[in-house]
Amino acid sequence: MWQQQSTSGEHSVQTPHFPSSKGGQIPQEHIPGLNVSVERDVPATMRDGVVLRADVYRPATAAPLPVLLMRTIYDKRTATLFGNSHPAWFASHGYVVVVQDARGRYASDGDFYPFLNEMEDGYDSVEWAATLSGSDGRVGMMGLSYLGATQLLTAVMRPPSLVSIAPSFTSSQYYDGWTYNAGAFALAFAASWANLLAIEDARRRGDLAAADSLGASLRESSAHLWSLPVSSYPPLDRVSAPYFFDWLEHPTYDGYWKRWSIDEDYGRIGVAALHIGGWYDVFLSGTVKNFVGIRAEGSPEARARQKLLIGPWTHGPWTPVGRRGAEGPATQSVDDWVLRWFDHTMKGEANGALDSPVTIFTVDGGWLDLDDWPPNNAHDEEWFAHSNGRAQSKFGDGTLDPIPPDDEPPDIYIYAPAAPVMSNGGHSCCIAAISPMGPADQHEAESSPLMLVYTSEPLEDDIELLGNVTVALCAASTAQDTDFTARLCVVDEDGTSINLQEGIVRARFRESLTTPSLIEPGVVYRFHIDLGPVGAAIPAGSRLRLDITSSDFPQWDRNLNTGGPLMSGRLTTAVPATQAVLHDRTHPTSITLPVVR
Repeated sequence: MWQQQSTSGEHSVQTPHFPSSKGGQIPQEHIPGLNVSVERDVPATMRDGVVLRADVYRPATAAPLPVLLMRTIYDKRTATLFGNSHPAWFASHGYVVVVQDARGRYASDGDFYPFLNEMEDGYDSVEWAATLSGSDGRVGMMGLSYLGATQLLTAVMRPPSLVSIAPSFTSSQYYDGWTYNAGAFALAFAASWANLLAIEDARRRGDLAAADSLGASLRESSAHLWSLPVSSYPPLDRVSAPYFFDWLEHPTYDGYWKRWSIDEDYGRIGVAALHIGGWYDVFLSGTVKNFVGIRAEGSPEARARQKLLIGPWTHGPWTPVGRRGAEGPATQSVDDWVLRWFDHTMKGEANGALDSPVTIFTVDGGWLDLDDWPPNNAHDEEWFAHSNGRAQSKFGDGTLDPIPPDDEPPDIYIYAPAAPVMSNGGHSCCIAAISPMGPADQHEAESSPLMLVYTSEPLEDDIELLGNVTVALCAASTAQDTDFTARLCVVDEDGTSINLQEGIVRARFRESLTTPSLIEPGVVYRFHIDLGPVGAAIPAGSRLRLDITSSDFPQWDRNLNTGGPLMSGRLTTAVPATQAVLHDRTHPTSITLPVVR
């Protein structure tokens, strides 16, 4: 089964040699309405002997065709319920389409652990798919979220048959931007995702009672997220979801995480890639980072074959959101792009897929082709926070403009972990009732004295925000460790404030994600908060707004302000913190906006 394959480098690598699958050996089904057949549970043996199974869709043709491979942890028979069009649709356009259950999931053998086996299994599965009956030997990969991760983790291994990928709604690593954000635990997403994964794990163990209980607990996640300590999250234990507790036991960017990080070395990637993201997707920043990183640091053959496509979507693709959401692009346009991408990169069709490196549909705007990300016509403008010391809530005196501050008093607010500011919309995943996501009216949060609000005068002209948004926050706390959050909003002429982007920094991680250090109470620090990419059309008459507070719960876990070990604190140990945000000549607080005028 194994052959020795020479490489152009100094070393040779072992690659699996797979016999092709013969259609007559496995019963075929025919897809109603399409001239496409499917073989179920086609086996592929990995290098360690574990068998993974796939459904293989073929159009009725004798001509050899490229293969599109999807590797999923969500059941190959239902993998496209919330993503791309049905595999048979892609097959009907001239591809052999393979949808494979990943190791330890559904029809496949072995034990599942997130990310652990996706590099080697991805390599072996690509080379197996290239030998299938009807294949012309070239393989592309597609899919969103974890299916995007399986593509990138495969691409870094450089299987020789892999030609092109289309990773959608996925991250650049699985610590910062997936499980944690600037040191804060992505509680709503990580806990509910682990809960979801554990249901299938329990079923495979034969513990149907546990599977039923986990299913019920998923529906009750909104209540469970309040439980402390986080390390005792009620629905889960070491048997049901050992990986969840490993995530908690590795709150810094250490070797546990680095082994899976795509962005540790983009030079490993040598294939064409269509990176698809959503303006309200949880993994938007990672999607953009992958595009920018491979374009700058990937192999020479890959750099010119990177494409970024972003639309007004949350992680529940592809329903458009925003005030003009009904006019935005939905599933059909995304799948048209994916098909166009593979027709160009795998079949050589001159269809203009790479005429521009970036194509976006802005929030409340329309389609734009850009020369890069950020585009060269976007200019960073620094807008400063101001007040007379009473910026608490949108009814306070906080303002925002491009004029640097003079001598101004600080704004003071209280952060009490027992009474956090609640998430309302945003960039979480994956069920809005559990982890709020998307655009939302911020009236309730901005009416609270627990939040500082800085609002601009109405804009005189239409502008576009196209690029990455950052906040420089000068602040002090009475605590040894605390959080600061920032949110960029657009206020329409009727006074409705809608979120565009948000970010957080856990104070102990202000300088390093690998070696955290506590802050000294009462000392002013300059915190950097990365809000991430924004693509929005802002009409004249609108106002820009910056919200500052210390919690966005349950999108992120609550900092208990103690400075003690993370994830193990109880609410009884939490202490309130008095927070001071400074905005004077020596300590300006500002937001940097990528403006196209």
